[in-house]
Amino acid sequence: MSVSYPTPHINAKPEDFAKTVLMPGDPLRAKFIADNYLTDAKLINNVRNIQGYTGYYNGVKVSVMASGMGIPSMGIYSYELYKFFGVENIIRIGSAGSLNKNVKILDIVFAMGVSTDSNYSHNFDLNGTFAPMADYYLLTTAVDIAKNNDLKFHVGNVLSSDMFYNNLPFDNWQKMGVLAVEMETASLYMNAANLGKRALALYTVSDSIVTGETTTSEQRRTVFTDMLKLALDTAVKLDRLETR
Repeated sequence: MSVSYPTPHINAKPEDFAKTVLMPGDPLRAKFIADNYLTDAKLINNVRNIQGYTGYYNGVKVSVMASGMGIPSMGIYSYELYKFFGVENIIRIGSAGSLNKNVKILDIVFAMGVSTDSNYSHNFDLNGTFAPMADYYLLTTAVDIAKNNDLKFHVGNVLSSDMFYNNLPFDNWQKMGVLAVEMETASLYMNAANLGKRALALYTVSDSIVTGETTTSEQRRTVFTDMLKLALDTAVKLDRLETR
């Protein structure tokens, strides 16, 4: 397939990206990671202020680029990265609202599976309901690192919703054991499945639907350091395993 660069949303070339891209929703969080965790970081995309950087973490080439907000936005950026830029692994690093009394503020949640109220799966012309799942290899690698660092985490199903201001209660999702709610992962996991790539989403709990506790936007951008380091360490381990 012949591709001309830039694409409509990414002003870069395939060689500008690492094989693994970390994707926060917030462009300023992407900049924070590049400034504070990567060495020799270079800005490789800034179309629509969706900032993307590539640098090195512990000697391994890693990219970080924002996805924007919502399933459609993540759908655009993850598709272009997978399809046109040679990216093999995307790790979403974001925030989520807890739907479970045992999932506390600043705990880490791994999305093993994703439920959704979105119609995104209709794009794939499936005669049924598709169940988007994390890549097992990525998931187990990240979980092992979390265990070794004594992080408090939960693994399970999350709700990826089209709506932030939702008029419907979450009671029935809670009854079905859904751990948390967020707004991007469904399209990421579906694109990865459709294109034969790997995806994983992990979140720091920023607020609780159960207790009403919350964090500030500044905290969400700068203090979720356990999650950020976990994702970076996963990218490094993945690179070393794949290059043996």
